[in-house]
Amino acid sequence: MSTPRFLTLPPGVHARRIDTAVGAFSALEAMPGSGVAERWPALLVPGLTGSKEDFIAVLQTLAQSGRQVVAIDMRGQFETSGPDDPRAYTRAALGNDVDVLAQLIGRGEPIHLVGHSFGGLVTREAVIDGRTKFASYTLMSTGPAAIVGPRERAGRAMLAELPQVGVEQMWDTRMEPEALAAGVPDEIIAFLRKRLFANSPIGMSTMTREVLSAPDRCDELIQVGVATLVLFGEHDDGWPPATQSEMADRLNAECVVVPGAAHSPAVDAPETTAAALVRFWNAAESRLRS
Repeated sequence: MSTPRFLTLPPGVHARRIDTAVGAFSALEAMPGSGVAERWPALLVPGLTGSKEDFIAVLQTLAQSGRQVVAIDMRGQFETSGPDDPRAYTRAALGNDVDVLAQLIGRGEPIHLVGHSFGGLVTREAVIDGRTKFASYTLMSTGPAAIVGPRERAGRAMLAELPQVGVEQMWDTRMEPEALAAGVPDEIIAFLRKRLFANSPIGMSTMTREVLSAPDRCDELIQVGVATLVLFGEHDDGWPPATQSEMADRLNAECVVVPGAAHSPAVDAPETTAAALVRFWNAAESRLRS
């Protein structure tokens, strides 16, 4: 599980609801201290077991670069509701949601897009379909195709367990003991439980199948021509760092390895992660505006 270190919203960050033609989305929004966004906005999309709170430690710093920054719960995640229809949780369907949100937030201007883990596979759909003008695209802790290694095994175990024992037993017998063993504070454990139980079970199962079966779409992505950054922690236990580095080479993308971070750089090393994003965004804007 992606585990934020704190839950108190920093100055300039507030919760909001974004109403769209495809439904309402729960979000955290950060604005510059002046209240005036002089640069193009950014949309941040979390991973399968995460939520908008996974970005809470970077939102204020990102907004201080002069832009509106929005982190969302995807459809069926935490505080964004979703239907009992598996088709609503495919990469393509969730990618369509990203298109709609990006166009609404961007208000006709290009927008920076960041996808973390499974969120990278979802946002990739929106970039490839070409319906939205993205100023830049960041794949954070995401690989070129289906997840591998320990997280693949965990996903397959969850698919086997969920129909048999349900979310509550999964939490009681595995997830909560793991969080306690890792020394996670009580208030964060309470949040993790609340988030898990709020997720759509159908959404969880479908998205897990999607992350376990995603095809390699790098050849299609590179044809779009959007400025791309591949960013991951040096100790990532999702897609291997070497795999992500090779993907960056294939995409002719910038590559940033965050020292000391694992699968959630925005949590593990927020200042380093935010600085890399701001530098990349500003450079991409300079090229597009010139």
